[in-house]
Amino acid sequence: MAQVTDFSTLTFDCYGTLIDWERGILNELEPWTASRGCMIDGETILQVFGETEARCEAEAPQALYPAILAEVFRQLATRWSIELGSGEAERFGGSVGRWPAFPDSAAALQYLKQHYRLVIISNIDRASFAASNDKLGVKFDRIITAQDVGSYKPDLKNFEYALADISRHLGATKAQILHTAQSIFHDIVPAKSIGLSTMWVNRRKTLGGGWGATPAPRTTGEAIQPDFEVGSLAELVTLHRQQLGKMD
Repeated sequence: MAQVTDFSTLTFDCYGTLIDWERGILNELEPWTASRGCMIDGETILQVFGETEARCEAEAPQALYPAILAEVFRQLATRWSIELGSGEAERFGGSVGRWPAFPDSAAALQYLKQHYRLVIISNIDRASFAASNDKLGVKFDRIITAQDVGSYKPDLKNFEYALADISRHLGATKAQILHTAQSIFHDIVPAKSIGLSTMWVNRRKTLGGGWGATPAPRTTGEAIQPDFEVGSLAELVTLHRQQLGKMD
């Protein structure tokens, strides 16, 4: 049976895995909807956001992520019959840098950096990721964004591009890579489909289920079963230490 210590390279989704994008999204959208008299619960906001974002990314794969977010905002306003104020959509489009990191991300990444090459594979643009990277406290060995690829996950092109880049620059083979992500829809299913080992960081494990800001996977059964599952990056560090035999 494979262990997390078998791999040399961890590829990470960022938003939902390292950055608490659901908290960031709600910090932006809950005050906006409430100020317009729309009392929409947080889980509904996240669900509608996730469905709308995925559709916008599929329809405009070469658009930069701030433009995707701005279009999502406009579509949410239409759906909830909210009149848009001047610059509101663009402000939401630029909100990524305000989204917080999970409390365990920086320390866990610093530990993991001692044992792995760390790579980002994210549905983001480079400028927005730079603002998030400041919160993560680690230098990634490679950063691969939707801007680089010209498409958004779950498109397989993002993973194929990443594998070629990692092979060229880091010399790692597919068998040496563990793809580590929160989203079954964006990451686990497509990564498994091209033969990558997967680690599900189930950040919603304590929330009683639901898919939050990611759409439900469009498949079932073995196709959505990751090779490993943890509830947090801190739990991943604990698992790694256990398998190294270095627990106190």
